[in-house]
Amino acid sequence: MEARDTELAKELDATLHARRELGTEYEPALVESFLEKLEQRLDATVDRRVRRQVAEQRMVVARGGRPAAGPATGEHFGERFGFAVISLVLAIPLSAIGVANAGLKGLVVTWAGIVGVNAFQAARSAPWRHTRRADDEDR
Repeated sequence: MEARDTELAKELDATLHARRELGTEYEPALVESFLEKLEQRLDATVDRRVRRQVAEQRMVVARGGRPAAGPATGEHFGERFGFAVISLVLAIPLSAIGVANAGLKGLVVTWAGIVGVNAFQAARSAPWRHTRRADDEDR
């Protein structure tokens, strides 16, 4: 995991260095290129996790068990915490991009999006929702 973080940090450094050399007229293209690489990295991570979870659920079902009664996504506290940490880490460059392009309005919109994504994630994996479902299945 640290190797990937180092690779991503090198990509960011290269992008910032290129921006300094090329000037502000190339900034949107450079930012877009970096965000595409970041999106590819996130997509690969999500794909790996989904494949792992599907394989784990298939193993449980194949052994005659029932899938775990918990969030439909199989998330645990560590994954929710990791999501929050990643969103805050990504908030730094996103805030800078928002401020550079739209000033204070861009910063407000950026943070509204970050808060919205985290609120949706928290509501989707809220423990009380899953407890209620398990109680309803027992009836």
